[in-house]
Amino acid sequence: MQTYHAEARKREIYRVTFIGFIVNLVLAAGKLAAGIVGRSSAMVADAVHSFSDLATDVVVIVFAKISARPCDARHDYGYGKYETLASIVISLALAVVGAGILVSGIRAIRTVLTGGELPRPGAVALVAAVLSLVVKEALYRYTVRAGRRIGSPSVVANAWHHRSDALSSLGTLVGIGCAYFLGEKWRIADPVAALVVAVFIFKISLDLIRTGLGELLERSLPEATEREILRIVTADPAVRSPHNLRTRRIGASIAVEVHIRVDGGMTVARSHALTVDIERRIRKRFGEGTMIAIHVEPEHGEGETV
Repeated sequence: MQTYHAEARKREIYRVTFIGFIVNLVLAAGKLAAGIVGRSSAMVADAVHSFSDLATDVVVIVFAKISARPCDARHDYGYGKYETLASIVISLALAVVGAGILVSGIRAIRTVLTGGELPRPGAVALVAAVLSLVVKEALYRYTVRAGRRIGSPSVVANAWHHRSDALSSLGTLVGIGCAYFLGEKWRIADPVAALVVAVFIFKISLDLIRTGLGELLERSLPEATEREILRIVTADPAVRSPHNLRTRRIGASIAVEVHIRVDGGMTVARSHALTVDIERRIRKRFGEGTMIAIHVEPEHGEGETV
């Protein structure tokens, strides 16, 4: 069942990412042409941003194949954290894109402040900005829903890369619109909008990096999740005093370790059946890929165990 689940999940990641790859390829080529024909440096920069999405799509596909491998002698807990690593790589790419937009915007603003003149963009650049905004926002919503449904941090990170491109296109649209409709004095709106977009992109990338590093550094699951796990463990009245709970995330799955106390006279067969039932309920709530280790201790009296 777990192998089938991993394969189905990998196929879904491939499908979602491949759709994004094709959309990015067509959109980036169209925006580059519109930027050149429409004499819009902002649109050319936006096209470069879209081309960067192609690279992150490839990263997701490669790491999805690795993370879908089953446990083996070298990786007792599987390859799930390779997908977390992919989300960090994508987030770093987001930060680089944000830095590029920031530098480009500052240069354009300096040009205006030193008496220079920014060119008036053509209508084709304005139309391209509108189309890019609509398409990339739709692609973000489609990708982030799929990523959350299958529990893929790398797909969710890639979705935010699409959202950053939509934000970039929004800034480009505002800048081009002001420059096109309001005259020369308003052409500085293009680089100013780019700076605002860069700040949004940096925030998104830093949030994703922080989440990914937390997983790689074995951060425990949220306190509310751990309380829910303890409620599931103690649902059977035969379980007493659960303790030493340890949790972590491994890619799309979680790992749970817990000690429980039971009646010292309970047979081995009964205690085994008890732990199997606990595992079944935890996996029903958190997924079949959940890794669970339950240590059973006999309870001999008030506060006394062996």
